[in-house]
Amino acid sequence: MIDWLELAESLITSPWLYAVLIAVSFLDSFLPLIPSEAVVIVAGVYAGTGQTNIVLVIAATTLGAFLGDLVPYTVGRLLGVRVLKRLPPGTKRRAAHDWFVRELDARGGFILVTTRFIPVGRYLATLSTGIVGYPWGKYMLFVGFATATWSAYTALTGYLGGVVFQENTLLAIAVGVGLAFVITGIIEAVRRLRRRARVVAPDTTVDGTPPW
Repeated sequence: MIDWLELAESLITSPWLYAVLIAVSFLDSFLPLIPSEAVVIVAGVYAGTGQTNIVLVIAATTLGAFLGDLVPYTVGRLLGVRVLKRLPPGTKRRAAHDWFVRELDARGGFILVTTRFIPVGRYLATLSTGIVGYPWGKYMLFVGFATATWSAYTALTGYLGGVVFQENTLLAIAVGVGLAFVITGIIEAVRRLRRRARVVAPDTTVDGTPPW
């Protein structure tokens, strides 16, 4: 198994680093065990010390993540008809499917952008949008924005640590990873609060909440 962190650090002054960033962010879009955030943060830390280019780090990570997010969406589109056949009208699973379609129509951009910052959430969201047949054009637009903001946030988190702690690279990396965890936790907390606020009653179907 590839040690992506070790590989990135060994290529930190090489142009091949950006190819590694593209690869790791691409694979992380559908393989949960790939540590893309950690690798991008490390690249950002070294950008803070002048050894990498922060603009190229963000651009490479954005490109890889964007291409990677197309994979689960495409798989979802291919499986969509088969999945729908297994969700007969009147069942709870079909109601959940129809609810998610309505949610995407109402706030698809918000869902795709926020779940990009949640490791497991990003896989479920991108696959599900394909399964329910979310429009290709809107998906490309929102995912493009989501991956760009995620890449900038992750790389700049490391960059901040690198600038502040230029004399201590390990401390800079630790601070960068810590900031990423804190901000991701805040995003997840806000998402949960918004979801709870929308739920009025378990059996309500009129207001758009799932009927279970």
